[in-house]
Amino acid sequence: MRKKIWDLYAPIYKRAMRADRQIYDFMYQRIPEIIRNKDVLEIAAGPGLLAKHVAPAAKRMIATDYSDGMIAEAKKGAVPANLTFEVADAMRLPYADDSFDAVLIANALHIVPDPIQVLREIDRVLRPDGLLIAPNFVEHKGTLLSRIWSGILRIAGIRFEHQWSVQEYLIFLKCNGWQVTYSREMAARIAMLYTECERVYEHDHA
Repeated sequence: MRKKIWDLYAPIYKRAMRADRQIYDFMYQRIPEIIRNKDVLEIAAGPGLLAKHVAPAAKRMIATDYSDGMIAEAKKGAVPANLTFEVADAMRLPYADDSFDAVLIANALHIVPDPIQVLREIDRVLRPDGLLIAPNFVEHKGTLLSRIWSGILRIAGIRFEHQWSVQEYLIFLKCNGWQVTYSREMAARIAMLYTECERVYEHDHA
């Protein structure tokens, strides 16, 4: 994950995401219902679009990103009173064990160098019976449009470290201790699989 690349693209990121508005509209409607009155952490929040839409439903929300530039963008404009933006590394979260009721990480597990370590950190900071919301791009080579868009991002310096099919992503989550309780595949420039997960308690809690 190249921090300078994300710092560079922070000012235009919101405009770039407008073409996939339908998947964001779905998340804006669904996520507030399942995080209501919860302590929520968002990882890879980017310029804060999702956080600003869903935070009013939460008890409190901390939205983080690895990129200083993204967090600077996120802090612009109106920010709900219960929402805080912070720079944080997803692989070394600066939060105590059992700090949150829900963790949201949208479209980021495929770009981090070590998604398994990120899931371990999520497991650590989540309280017992905590909820993981982990929508992610899948089927990067599934359609001509997704292949073209993936190529454009690669040329721009944004690299997909991991590429999963729908089934591969579900297996990846399961193999790392998460049971998907709800999922929905959504068409976009690159297809997205929206997932909500809970721990499988046979999994060794780190």
